[in-house]
Amino acid sequence: MLNTKNFDSILLEEMDQVKLMNRTDRKYWFYIGQLNDLLQTIQSDYYLLHIDGNSLLPYSTTYYDTSKNNMFISHHNGKLNRYKIRRRSYVNSGISFLEVKFKNNKGRTQKKRMPADFGNTVFTNDENEFLNRHSPFTSSQLKPSLMNEFYRLTLVNKNFKERCTIDLNLQFQNNGKSVVYDNLVIIEIKADGKSYVSPLATALRDNRIKAAGFSKYCVGRTVIDPDLKSNNFKRKIRKLNKTIQINYN
Repeated sequence: MLNTKNFDSILLEEMDQVKLMNRTDRKYWFYIGQLNDLLQTIQSDYYLLHIDGNSLLPYSTTYYDTSKNNMFISHHNGKLNRYKIRRRSYVNSGISFLEVKFKNNKGRTQKKRMPADFGNTVFTNDENEFLNRHSPFTSSQLKPSLMNEFYRLTLVNKNFKERCTIDLNLQFQNNGKSVVYDNLVIIEIKADGKSYVSPLATALRDNRIKAAGFSKYCVGRTVIDPDLKSNNFKRKIRKLNKTIQINYN
């Protein structure tokens, strides 16, 4: 059971103060048994997002790629100035966004998004125009390539310069196959890039948890489709399988 009862709450409408659509990201992943002690350490420094009284919120995502897997290959090959296109759904609220994420050659992530119909995976005319404006891809080039589901805690630093997400119960799905990482925690610290002290980063370091890249899209594609070129991800997958119990269905 998660130890979140002593966090002060923040509401969704207050989150506009810390959108961070142009930001730097740091990711960490580790075994779930370490999470509660970590949460107890940082509870006085962060607000915890609540929606309708709930803090552990379900998300679902559909990722898109070309028939040649251009976006996956770009990430695999370490290409800078790369894109990711996805449809992110907030399950409890029935809200969806079509998102284009761009990682530039300075390590900053820029995100553009527009409202989308919940549960729809077919691009509308407005979405096609959005893709034309913010990416080098058109809707006719793209097809669904991976789905995932997970639960998320969202923390906001009380200085409003940092937002942190904690993802649990990650599941990947595609072509009738699913893979579940039910003992995995993925933390992402999102900040404006300016110098400040991050209590969560400090707590992670004190617990000997080091920053380590984790792309849900690339990991999911790799474990779901073993025929994809994935040499550069195999070491990470082996480490995941060694430290985290994995369930294949």
